[in-house]
Amino acid sequence: MNKKTYLPKQNAIERKWHLIDASGKILGRLAVEIADILRGKRKLFYTNHIDCGDFVIVTNASKIALTGKKLDQKTYFTFSGYPGGAKLTPYSVLMEKSPQKALLAAVKGMLPKNKLADRQLTRLKIFKDDKHNHSAQLAVSVK
Repeated sequence: MNKKTYLPKQNAIERKWHLIDASGKILGRLAVEIADILRGKRKLFYTNHIDCGDFVIVTNASKIALTGKKLDQKTYFTFSGYPGGAKLTPYSVLMEKSPQKALLAAVKGMLPKNKLADRQLTRLKIFKDDKHNHSAQLAVSVK
């Protein structure tokens, strides 16, 4: 009995659009949910080496919650590559300036560290408030 594993072709993958309202949701738990959709883990034919994920639209990123004292104690680290080029930004400042960057960093950390992750991140659209310009895609709301 030679049973072959089904591997979908790249052009046969149907990509859906998902709309997530981030108001009141916890950053890490929301990032896990988004990463699963971007990778395609909710699909029956999920394969980790094939990019079969969907598009995700996240609204109200400015209303994301952090548990405990993370808003004051957690920092966002960037490095320019030069000596003394390290920048530490507290999440309280980051959430005021650009909450999209905080969510993007959390989702990026939960994706695999390979070439697929870059392609999967391009399908993530994050908006600060409830207005977005992807209404034509008829996104399905995720609870």
